[in-house]
Amino acid sequence: MLPISVCIIAKNEEKHIEECCKHLVPYGFEIVLADTGSTDRTVELAQKYTDKIYHFDWCGDFSAAKNYAMDKASHDWILSIDCDEYIQSIDTTSLAACMKAQPTAAGRILIRNRFTENGQTSYEQVRVSRFVNRRYYHFEGVVHEQLVPRSIQDLTVQPDTHNPFVSADSIPVKYVYPAPITVLHVGYDGSEEEMRAKSERNITLLEKELESTGPDPYIYCQLGQSYRKLHDYEHAFHYFDLGLAMDVNPELDYVQTMVESYGYTLLDLKRSQDALNLLGVYDDFAKRADFVFLMGLIYMNNGLLDEAIGEFQKATTMEEFAVDGVNSYKANYNIGVIYECAGYLDEARAAYLKCGSYEPAQTRLRQI
Repeated sequence: MLPISVCIIAKNEEKHIEECCKHLVPYGFEIVLADTGSTDRTVELAQKYTDKIYHFDWCGDFSAAKNYAMDKASHDWILSIDCDEYIQSIDTTSLAACMKAQPTAAGRILIRNRFTENGQTSYEQVRVSRFVNRRYYHFEGVVHEQLVPRSIQDLTVQPDTHNPFVSADSIPVKYVYPAPITVLHVGYDGSEEEMRAKSERNITLLEKELESTGPDPYIYCQLGQSYRKLHDYEHAFHYFDLGLAMDVNPELDYVQTMVESYGYTLLDLKRSQDALNLLGVYDDFAKRADFVFLMGLIYMNNGLLDEAIGEFQKATTMEEFAVDGVNSYKANYNIGVIYECAGYLDEARAAYLKCGSYEPAQTRLRQI
């Protein structure tokens, strides 16, 4: 049994806490819960799985709560997850090897975000630093908190970083590695009202943090993302524009995401021609299929159909991606739509057939 403590913070999470704990049981890890003021059955349900339950007085700071939970753990090795994140798989043999070989590095777990898009269930995957030795890391940031090194000088190990999903976040890339842990995040399954409330809460906390820290591209990115969730694209554009106007590193995960979200926001604002300006940063960001797919959409919205097909076809050849389908069925579907609109029905059918069971493609196949 590995000496790992799984740290969770919660408030009124009776909808998720038991399912979260159930997925941890097979691994025998210690479960530490810091409750920030639940008035529902969260604590009662969690008590079925752990006696390491503590109360934390909520102070509007997610990092403070998560650091408190880490302090209460019996083990130095910490896996930090949220109540709405369910373990899907852990290769404990490989994880033990990582702990031995890379004790000061941060393990980036694979999170699969489930969400609904145009009536279809979709997934987005991202690697996030969540598995660390607490002697070397702690959380910072009042919301959208991140693990950061206590001291770079203490990080002596430089692990292999050739995994295509690994790129730097707040931790220098040479100090991170892909941890063999996969998690399903179901937090986007909530009602429209729940999602709106969460976004509005995050905006309030982010604006407060911005007042204390000053201009920060990461905070601007998160504000932009929060406004996108509210479908307030003008405000989203404003914050993405502020963030990208700063000196940002294109190698950072959140910068890649910010550029892509900026492009989608321009399309949502019907500013398709302005979105073509992303060609100026193509070489920096066309390293994963998501950006190439976005460029296909931008060309498509500008009536540059040959160029759009070229980008979608290129996307299907790429291995690295965040959103499911951008390098497969979604790209082929858009190729099919272009061919169908142009009257090339045989080519359209061929593209739609490559989409497998993707329902929009099946619908088109039945109608042409």
